[in-house]
Amino acid sequence: MSTILVTGADLAPQALALLTAFEIVYAGKTPSDNDLIALCRAHNPVAIIVRYGKVGAAVMDAAPALRVISKHGSGTDTIDKIAAKARGIEVVAALGANAAAVAEQALALMLACAKSVVTLDTRMHAGHWDKPTHKSLELGGRTVGLVGLGAIGLRFAKMADALGMRVIGFDPFAKNLPDYVQSVDMDTIWRESDVVSLHCPLTDENRGLLNERTLAQCKRGVIVVNTARGGLIDEAALLIAVKSGQVSAAGLDSFAVEPMMAGHPFQGERNFVLSPHIGGVSSDAYVNMGVGAARNVLQVLALTPADIGAT
Repeated sequence: MSTILVTGADLAPQALALLTAFEIVYAGKTPSDNDLIALCRAHNPVAIIVRYGKVGAAVMDAAPALRVISKHGSGTDTIDKIAAKARGIEVVAALGANAAAVAEQALALMLACAKSVVTLDTRMHAGHWDKPTHKSLELGGRTVGLVGLGAIGLRFAKMADALGMRVIGFDPFAKNLPDYVQSVDMDTIWRESDVVSLHCPLTDENRGLLNERTLAQCKRGVIVVNTARGGLIDEAALLIAVKSGQVSAAGLDSFAVEPMMAGHPFQGERNFVLSPHIGGVSSDAYVNMGVGAARNVLQVLALTPADIGAT
């Protein structure tokens, strides 16, 4: 029986139901490179479903039978795609499987920033009543700039449009955009947005996209939302921008180094709303991503559930 390695501690039952012809081996919640290499050497999997950790060349070389690396989600930046291509290993992602969950998290972070939800909640629990002095930001009529117009970005765009916001976006690969999304260049994103929300994959070309220079081009008091990848932001530059008021608030679900460790400069800072990269972690997305990852494995291996039942 061929083996599939899951770089996590579990997989949705609906996904497992598609993979009954395979032995499933779990690497645990926080697998290291050495853990994955050892498991690959012991089990020689034909497929790896990636939930946590990174899959590099050394892991691939420890599994000579490996034919496909399937991401449990949409972001494949934790997989060395160049090494995979060189070894004839296909890399696939469950595109769109967590789009609703991530878009809703982006909306929640934007609203939390605009309405000072976390700060007011803390003050209320401490016995304060700030109604006479507080003014929140009204988002209707304001402009949100989206970097990335894939499944997640477009879903968020629809939500922002429903709030009465003007939606502008940059994505060189996007086609047939809805009429409420205006395609613009990056300079326009920085110059005209009251909220900048990142929804693009992390690449070598866009690493540190939001930095001292681009933050300075933004409107004073801009809100920054990131539910994509932490490497898109120069965190030191963002901290300075928030402290200076150039950025009024930042709602972040992803970070340059994860998990975030104690003592991170963002911790304890006002005007940062933080969540531990859980935008795509909902009960529905968990099933959708697992099933999507499993189906991608079967497709690459040229098997269907019916074929498996006959083997």
